[in-house]
Amino acid sequence: MFYGAMKIAIGSPLKAAFRPWVEGLEHVPAEGPAILASNHLSFSDSFFLPAVLDRKVTFIAKEEYFNSPGVKGRLTAAFFKGVGQLPVDRSGARGAGEAAVRSGVAVLARGELFGIYPEGTRSPDGRLYRGKPGGLARVALASGAPVIPVAMIDTEKVQPVGKVVPKLSVRPGIRIGKPLDFSRYAGMEADRFILRSITDEVMYEIMKLSGQEYVDIYATAAKRLLAESAKPSAG
Repeated sequence: MFYGAMKIAIGSPLKAAFRPWVEGLEHVPAEGPAILASNHLSFSDSFFLPAVLDRKVTFIAKEEYFNSPGVKGRLTAAFFKGVGQLPVDRSGARGAGEAAVRSGVAVLARGELFGIYPEGTRSPDGRLYRGKPGGLARVALASGAPVIPVAMIDTEKVQPVGKVVPKLSVRPGIRIGKPLDFSRYAGMEADRFILRSITDEVMYEIMKLSGQEYVDIYATAAKRLLAESAKPSAG
């Protein structure tokens, strides 16, 4: 009920203000479990996609959003829970991946939609980066749910980094592809080559939908390189 109220309070004004266009809604099943695997351009991706769907979508979010102190922290936690996001503890080398698998499988077992960003973080420059196999592929194999590739388009232009006021002149888009079936790999969750193959196949479909340039490194590594290049040189 809270999700429905939040969708009306946030989703309806969002749609009215930005008029996002959508292609491929017919590929999202009316019922039953499915994984929505999307590129990640903006913080707003997790709001625009649910706004155009009739069904609830559950994403994972950083645990810090749910346990900040004070009134603001409690309001933030209530907001993220209300829009269908689950806290993920990213501590430890495999913390995020393990948490994503557990959360995703639980959501899908209830017959719901689970949203995940295979890149693991937002793109630093609008390009599409290598997908991380630890979350998406393992959730797909453990649940048996189909994977639906999704391309968010121009959402990073709605509110560029450093800008407070969103640009109402930007009309973002969402392109949804046909479901991918990976049942042929059932029981092979421990094979890292299979996990890599599944992830790469999904990222290829996202690339075709989005039209983004693909970069075969992780987005986290790209962010480190950008941060290092921005540092003033000594001397």
